[in-house]
Amino acid sequence: MHRTSRRSAAAATGLVLAFGLSTACSSGKEAAGDGTVAKVDGKASITYLQKQGDQEYFVGEAAGAKAKAAELGIDLKMVNLGSDANKTVSEVQSAVAQKANGIIIVVPDPAVGPQVVQSAKDARIALLTSDDQICTTGPDPAACGTTDLVPRIGFSGAQMGKEVGARAAAEFTKAGWAAADTRVISAWKQDVTVCGDRVKAAKQAFDAAVPGVKSIDVPTDNSPTGAQDKVAATLTANAGVKNWVVWGCNDENVMGGVTALSNAGIGPDRIIGVGLGAYLACKDWQSDKPSGMKAALFINGRDVGALAVQTMYDKLKNGKDFPREAFAPTTMVDNTTWKSSGLTCG
Repeated sequence: MHRTSRRSAAAATGLVLAFGLSTACSSGKEAAGDGTVAKVDGKASITYLQKQGDQEYFVGEAAGAKAKAAELGIDLKMVNLGSDANKTVSEVQSAVAQKANGIIIVVPDPAVGPQVVQSAKDARIALLTSDDQICTTGPDPAACGTTDLVPRIGFSGAQMGKEVGARAAAEFTKAGWAAADTRVISAWKQDVTVCGDRVKAAKQAFDAAVPGVKSIDVPTDNSPTGAQDKVAATLTANAGVKNWVVWGCNDENVMGGVTALSNAGIGPDRIIGVGLGAYLACKDWQSDKPSGMKAALFINGRDVGALAVQTMYDKLKNGKDFPREAFAPTTMVDNTTWKSSGLTCG
């Protein structure tokens, strides 16, 4: 995913202002994760810890973070945590030992949240999350009060899900399917809060436009192969269903589901997949071959990485409070519009 880099401080400021910001409380209470962080007079040092750093979205996020860091003169260290919660803790401790001024993190497992927060707080290191939420007081962000969530840069899960559900409903209506002949597969890693926000909003938007279609929740590990295996098992238990709608937390879930359906002999005219990310969906659109992947919401990791670094820089150098959340824009694309959207398909 590539977008033209912003080359001036004014443009960088414009980037932040262009995104919807949910500002920190005006009561004077610090946002969770701020700690008592002193302003940095010299060159700022930031460690950016990412889960699944080899995934296409996070590769783009890292590229955006690096470009913004170079522009601002920041010493940036990128770390791929994979899916290892233990590595998360050890890499946070490493960042503390290396005297990083700030940590930006995408956690593989939100359960490590309180430990990460405490380590940063004890070392007086500014802490900001991107993409996924973590809580200061417990392992489950969904059960956490708003003021106990660490400030986050990313996308609005509710807004993204709403767009996915609305597009799925439009595709369903266009196909002329009957509700009784159709099932919805909703696939996601069920302990990731932002995933739950997305699929819940997708279902609400779809049901509001197309009532009466039964849905099946499929727990996955958010990977294509994991989703494919779980959806394949779901198909075995629902052999009589004629038409299928698939959405999920990310492109991986939807692509895995569409692949499982195709492998079961279900044609692309009987599949409506609406991805979230578009970085895998676009691969199906590079040829003229019909695909069950009908559309996808394009989310640009580069924008999130850049905004996260800019937000951390503003905190460290200018003492600007973190917003509670800052959201990057999204665009719905399909096989006719993805190239003009700025999406690049690796």
